Amino acid sequence: MSNYNAVLARNTENAPKGIGPYSQTVAFSHYNNLSAQLPIDPKTGKLVAGGIKEQAQQCFENIKGILDSIDHVMSDIVRITVFVTNIKDVDAVDEVYKTFFPTYVPARTTVAVAALPMDALVQIEALVTNGEGTIPNAPQSGDLIKLTNNTANAPTCALSTQTVAFSHYNNLSAQLPIDPRTGRLVAGGVKEQAGQCLKNIKAILESIDVPFDDIVKINIFLKNLSDIEVVNEVYTTFFPDSAIARAVAYVPAQTVVAASALPMDALVQIEAVVSHGDGTPPQAIEDRHGIVIKANNTENAPKSSLSTQTVAFSHYNHLSAQLPLDPKTGEMVAGGVKEQAGQCLKNIKAIVESIDHAMADVVKVNIFLKNIADIDAVDEVYTTFFPGGVPARRIVGVAALLKDALIQIDVVVSNAEGTSPNA
Repeated sequence: MSNYNAVLARNTENAPKGIGPYSQTVAFSHYNNLSAQLPIDPKTGKLVAGGIKEQAQQCFENIKGILDSIDHVMSDIVRITVFVTNIKDVDAVDEVYKTFFPTYVPARTTVAVAALPMDALVQIEALVTNGEGTIPNAPQSGDLIKLTNNTANAPTCALSTQTVAFSHYNNLSAQLPIDPRTGRLVAGGVKEQAGQCLKNIKAILESIDVPFDDIVKINIFLKNLSDIEVVNEVYTTFFPDSAIARAVAYVPAQTVVAASALPMDALVQIEAVVSHGDGTPPQAIEDRHGIVIKANNTENAPKSSLSTQTVAFSHYNHLSAQLPLDPKTGEMVAGGVKEQAGQCLKNIKAIVESIDHAMADVVKVNIFLKNIADIDAVDEVYTTFFPGGVPARRIVGVAALLKDALIQIDVVVSNAEGTSPNA
């Protein structure tokens, strides 16, 4: 019997079958990674009748159906991500949301995007605890608890928790550029807004005694993708944060996403995934350096001074989003969406192989498409890299991508060996 965690993909008839080659949920170690759920009736395979409320209800019912099938409950969710095509629909989604989370509320990200598969109005994704672990036939600490935290030094919201820790990760709610003292957007433009988002993240981390450089992944949602250079200016004043991080030029993995709109009409919103070396009880409190961040870059994939290609912590590797760039030339690969999808996946494969992993270790894939109608063409290429269709998946349509790409892909990869400093 193996003493290592194994990738565990599962599907149930109580939720829609995938509209592509993916699993409903993929567990690894202490997390279940769910595919983003569309408002599809599992009995008919079609979008549920009605408007935004009915669609949001179906998305949550589908998530609940998946959780029921793996003996988990809605309060095991640590993060919810809500994608809408009309930001004005968020209030209606929230009405439904409250009925599924009457007391405990997870960390949350809400963003409007250009399009969703099947012309849906809403798509909802969940990251879920998995205390029992995934060592075959060897349940682990099933009684691990979530640690939730809010601080007055960052914006608070009745519908989300600022940070939810479980096992060796803290999952933060996406931070808007809200001044916590006033509850309003900070004055100024995108530069000031980006600074406020990062200040809010820093305040949350300080409130739980976690250094800023413990961030392993940053997701930036931008109203105007052309603002990225200004955001990057601000970003470099926050990363690296410590003398140790500066010495090795450590920066987290990163994904940049064009939002069609953000809550409160913000210009930018930033989300962080953070290491949590202490673990959550009843795991023994460890020295924070008992598990270390392992960052890696390879010449076989495109490099950036603003991000690390992959950052491992404990049992997960978080990869930066890959554009269809040829690593030898730094230029966009020739061809259309098929060629671009292939290059994104080749870059991911090169990064994964550079850390002695394989594509079979991927547990979650996030695909961002300039034209949502390109899904079928992308899937033709996708299945050559994931022939079993195992990873959980999310697809959203965006108005624009960096370097005017047609597609961008990021992934989360299992890391059975962990990140002990002696490994």
